[in-house]
Amino acid sequence: MDALTAAAASGIQARMQSLDILANNLANASSAGFKADAESYGLYYSSESPDAPSDGVTTTLPLLKTQWTDFSQGTLLPTSNSTDLALNGKGFFVVTTPSGPLYTRNGSFRLSGQGRLQTQDGYALQDSEGRPIVLDVSQTFEVAVDGSVQQGGQQVSQIAVVDFEDPTVLAKRGGNYFRSTISKAPTAAAQLDIRQGKLESGNSESSQSAARLTSILRQFESLQKAMTIGADMNRRVVEDVAKVS
Repeated sequence: MDALTAAAASGIQARMQSLDILANNLANASSAGFKADAESYGLYYSSESPDAPSDGVTTTLPLLKTQWTDFSQGTLLPTSNSTDLALNGKGFFVVTTPSGPLYTRNGSFRLSGQGRLQTQDGYALQDSEGRPIVLDVSQTFEVAVDGSVQQGGQQVSQIAVVDFEDPTVLAKRGGNYFRSTISKAPTAAAQLDIRQGKLESGNSESSQSAARLTSILRQFESLQKAMTIGADMNRRVVEDVAKVS
């Protein structure tokens, strides 16, 4: 494969990966607590490639270099639902799952028939002691900004909110949950600001994503034209060799 066609093919592959990331961001733009993914590009240099020139010049190919999650704050939207909670600032709610604790910014909770405060998937929200938060379903409850839960004028629980010094240790698990990739336990969030009756929207900007989609599609078109030119050049070389022979 000639250098032009190889570079164009590599560029198309990188743009396809970008489209996958962008499509996921657009699909979850309205999901509570969603954190968008972003990427950066780089160049791959290889002098060991079988197609590298004999003069030792390296083969240079574009590729998707890194991918990361943007943990910036989303907009807090009022819902007037007492089981909806939003974190204003850093931190994550902790929920209990069969495979261990998961972390989330999605505060769309509900009360089970037994009064357990849990996610829509049925995972129990943890208190500061790592236990489920169980409430009296016959009474209303209030959540203060510091995470304390009160019923009948008395504090009955304290919502656990943790933070990670390095958020890159968090890996997405689907459903707006994150799993820690290290064994070290997270620390309690330094400052708590929980808003009851609100949800944090996803931080993926639809308008910005739409603009990037247009840009990527244009790059796609240019790279396809480059591949067509490369294929045409190769065809002409073969035809010229055949004529000489």
